[in-house]
Amino acid sequence: MIIVIQSKDQIGLVAAISGIMSRNGLNIVSLREHVDKAESRFFMRIEAEHEADPSSLENEIKAVLPSDAYVTVNPQPDKKVVLLVTKEYHCLADILVRNYFKTLGATIQCVIGNYSNLENICTRFDVPFHLVSHEQTDKEAFEKNIAGIVERYTPDYIVLAKFMRILSPAFVARFPTRIINIHHSFLPAFAGAHPYKQAFERGVKLIGATSHFVTDELDEGPIIAQQVIPVNHSYTAADMMKAGKEIEVSVLAKALSLVFSDRVFVYRNKTVVFE
Repeated sequence: MIIVIQSKDQIGLVAAISGIMSRNGLNIVSLREHVDKAESRFFMRIEAEHEADPSSLENEIKAVLPSDAYVTVNPQPDKKVVLLVTKEYHCLADILVRNYFKTLGATIQCVIGNYSNLENICTRFDVPFHLVSHEQTDKEAFEKNIAGIVERYTPDYIVLAKFMRILSPAFVARFPTRIINIHHSFLPAFAGAHPYKQAFERGVKLIGATSHFVTDELDEGPIIAQQVIPVNHSYTAADMMKAGKEIEVSVLAKALSLVFSDRVFVYRNKTVVFE
């Protein structure tokens, strides 16, 4: 049993919640909590053994918390996801393999691409592929077509696995804190297009990747996971891009694992991540 809690902070929350767990015969095997003092915000993730009625337990916990509390008992263990892609295969291929061997922590409902390049690999893994071209149509119609397909599958999350189109605020608003992106730089450095070219021209000694939730501001959403590797003067922009693809795969895989196991809490434009 997993319980996730977010609320305003106050004295005695951990003791009160622990007492409820004990009275319901639940053995706590893992408890992680954090207080953001600047925001006076409390975050907790509990793993417990034995069973209790989720609805009753949720109500009992809410009764001892501040009125703004968010509590979920036993979040959906196997999340449903829709992937959006363009032409690059490396992140998609890694996710398809994990999905095939049931190590993703989620089930891919479909893949939507704005080019047909990646349809074949999806077919090989028996995952539905939908082509929604951005060409010869305006952005509003393009996103409306994507949203229509997404909503048919009712996913918990949308993953941008190298989807190289900027989504409008209207689209993002339809799926708040449910769109996960992989960006090919160590944000906030080199946001936007061509980050490896930017990094090469700047002569950086580290390159990285960032997975984050998508918001209205380009590449500025709450960060889930990041990673860097060293580079030097001998690297061309193409060398950086090649090395960077491996980091992108690793960072996105890490971020999805954390999100799908309910270890990521979002508040304002920040995250609390219990690894």
